[in-house]
Amino acid sequence: MKCWTNSNFPVVEEAARSGRPGGLLHLILTCGPGNVCMYAEIWMLSVSVSQQDKANGADVSLFMRARGCGVERNRLVYLCAMNLAIAHSPSFPVLAASARSPSPSCDSRSSIPVAGAAKLDHGCKKHTSGNGTLLCSNGPMERIREHLQKIELSASSYDTAWVAMVPSPMSPQRPCFPQCLNWILDNQHPDGSWGLHHIHPSLIIDGLSSTLACILALERWKSGQEHVRRGLSFIESNFSRIVDEQLHSPIGFDIIFPGMVEYALNIGLEIPIDQSDINNMLCKRDAELQREQGNNCEGRKAYLAYVAEGLANILDWREIMKYQRENGSLFNSPSTTAAALMHIYDAKALEYLRSLLLRFGCSVPTSYPVDVHIHLCMIDNIERLGVARHFSHEIKSILDRIYRCWLLNDEEISSDMATCAMAFRLLRMNGYDVSSDCFTQFSEVNYFYNSLQGYLKDVSTVLELYKASQIKISPNELVLDKLGSWSRDFLKQALISNQKLGLQVALQEVDYALNFPFYANLECLEHKRNIENFGAEKFHVLKTSYQHCGINDNNLLRLALEDFCTSQSIYRKELQNLEDWVKENKLDQLEFARQKQAYCYFSAAATLFSPEMSEARMSWAKNSILTTVVDDFFDFGGSREELESLISLVEKWDGTWKEESCSEQVKIIFSALFNTINEHGIRASALQQRSITHHLVEIWLTLMKSMMKEAEWTLNKEVPSLDEYMLNGYVSFALGPIILPALYFVGPQLPEYVVNHPEYQNLLKLVSTCGRLLNDIQGFQREGKEGKLNSVSLRILRSHGSASEEEVKKEMQRAIDGSRTELLRLVLQQDGSVVPRPCKDLFWKMCRILHVFYMKTDGFTSPKEMLGAVNSVIHEPLKVSHI
Repeated sequence: MKCWTNSNFPVVEEAARSGRPGGLLHLILTCGPGNVCMYAEIWMLSVSVSQQDKANGADVSLFMRARGCGVERNRLVYLCAMNLAIAHSPSFPVLAASARSPSPSCDSRSSIPVAGAAKLDHGCKKHTSGNGTLLCSNGPMERIREHLQKIELSASSYDTAWVAMVPSPMSPQRPCFPQCLNWILDNQHPDGSWGLHHIHPSLIIDGLSSTLACILALERWKSGQEHVRRGLSFIESNFSRIVDEQLHSPIGFDIIFPGMVEYALNIGLEIPIDQSDINNMLCKRDAELQREQGNNCEGRKAYLAYVAEGLANILDWREIMKYQRENGSLFNSPSTTAAALMHIYDAKALEYLRSLLLRFGCSVPTSYPVDVHIHLCMIDNIERLGVARHFSHEIKSILDRIYRCWLLNDEEISSDMATCAMAFRLLRMNGYDVSSDCFTQFSEVNYFYNSLQGYLKDVSTVLELYKASQIKISPNELVLDKLGSWSRDFLKQALISNQKLGLQVALQEVDYALNFPFYANLECLEHKRNIENFGAEKFHVLKTSYQHCGINDNNLLRLALEDFCTSQSIYRKELQNLEDWVKENKLDQLEFARQKQAYCYFSAAATLFSPEMSEARMSWAKNSILTTVVDDFFDFGGSREELESLISLVEKWDGTWKEESCSEQVKIIFSALFNTINEHGIRASALQQRSITHHLVEIWLTLMKSMMKEAEWTLNKEVPSLDEYMLNGYVSFALGPIILPALYFVGPQLPEYVVNHPEYQNLLKLVSTCGRLLNDIQGFQREGKEGKLNSVSLRILRSHGSASEEEVKKEMQRAIDGSRTELLRLVLQQDGSVVPRPCKDLFWKMCRILHVFYMKTDGFTSPKEMLGAVNSVIHEPLKVSHI
């Protein structure tokens, strides 16, 4: 991209005064991302040439393109365009009024009025400066951006109460942390309880646990007798609810709560619970402890240590201290650490609690540190909702910090399996060099079952491990294979047993992950699904409930919803334009050709989903349609003479083709190719600042020659070798004309040396090989009936009948897995790579599309297999009612 400096000012001025309608806006929209100096110059000129541009009539359609084209990424482009449109276009007030109208593209159950492409609300407010009106964003994006770096944890009444019970090392008759006692006195709810249960009715059991802990703290230091009385009244009124299985029960409640009741009785506190109920609780706890007394697995020992505050003198507290972490805590749990300090003095544990109160004031959270985990969850949510492109700088900043922690083997990552797995997945997929060696221990199923998470059968942790196991970039990463194997079996068993899962994961989430591995799903479908299921519960539960406040979920959901609805309205218009293009080029008159406009456009929209990728999307979709037509033409639509005639026209590539003597079918196909390739070539050449058309023609010529070879094999009844077939077959699969032209519209410049580089060629070969093998597996029966050979039949022939169809397909699946692994390695590789990452991503996204289309059958050929996915992305509105 050309670098703009102050020396380009005359160029800008000339464009502004050119007399073209919307001259300035046109320049804004074509100068490309990143030219900040250029944007600044245009911004200044937007006032200085206002009269001229007003006379021209600022082109509202260009403004609309700016409004829906990823404005957050190119903020100054958007601001300039908005300023010009408001200041100089007489039609803008009408546009502004229409932008306030709700769009029918959003489901009526949503409380958000969302318009079409012009209504992606960035919350812009006007601020007057001198004679000019400027716009600055103060909407959801800015609020999300501001809060991305912040993490606020809810205060835990339960853990604060245990910290309040810690005696002073110098004076055991006094509290070590009196500020916690004061916090308890100041934070009782009107109903006499403590805890987060007031935010959700399902947390009443947690409220009972937190309330009893606070009562014990007050009673221990003979403080707040009225608070104690009201707390006991709450327990009396709600105690019967502990048997309600529909309520969330904190981890270890059946051990901790009876233990706290027993402690209350020992200090002479009268608990308003029937003695028989107390006896039943204590008997149930003792029976559980005795039942597993012979179970000496490390997982059970870790669990008992984690809930040690409920076991008082039953445990050997010195033995418990072996779980102490480098930061002085036990399990990063203030309550467990405080309970230990009530029985045994430890300077590191005391310092841990002091450090928490220095950070959080008079209360503590239920777990700390958790910054890395929460930041990872934030990034994961942003990516899953499809709005990550708006926050690329902030995401990189956070991941840079987490990567530094990774390299230092920070305990916050290494000591927690879920955090380690999520960090590995997000870091690796974002291009950081992380080794799968971190899973050496986790890959053994016994290690998991000997951990706290294993004892708790923590499905959310296993789900994270399973997701991480799929990010494989080398055949030597056997540790990921082992991890994936046992975690998959665990999750399948969880579905079968329908066990009660943790709050952070639902049965359908596990089912979805098992049925759609990350390489066999589409981001656009994922985004829609995640938007519709996002944020049902805004709290989490460990030994007590808690919230973490970083990004406001409503802000994030609103942005994602508006982004998706805006994109969807653009998709519908583009699909209609594509249908018109097919008719204009008479492609619908070719009786032999499959009419797959919706499928072809769907593959483009699901790959290049952001609004600003319109040119790349249309290039992808049009070339997909043309490759389908040409493929059908070479398969059975044209005679040998017609095929040779078409190739000859492409080789000549001049304006005399209309004078050539050829069939009507050939004329229609070549006319569509000639016009489309030349149009794309002109546009791509302007963006790339060099001639591109010759490369596009070369791509098509290479494809047609490979298709001709296959046609000759069929016509001459030749049987190629498997190697010969695959060498030709990956080209004839026809991904070259779809992916390669679109790369020129993605953003980064592709010099000729990059296009000729082995990396570029290898990316295409790997994804095409995956596609060819997937297609052959699913199309084997159909193509056999048509008398065509493919890699399945050739493998069977090569084995002289000793290999069955099933065995051959398994062998091919291994080859697909190997090509996909190598492809992902090249996409994620940074050192030595010459192809820009945004371009490499298209090869990977095409691989994902192929796995979706050929998951169960030949989805592209099938008339109905993919209709549900097509409608979901393009036509069906979002169903959101939880905002």
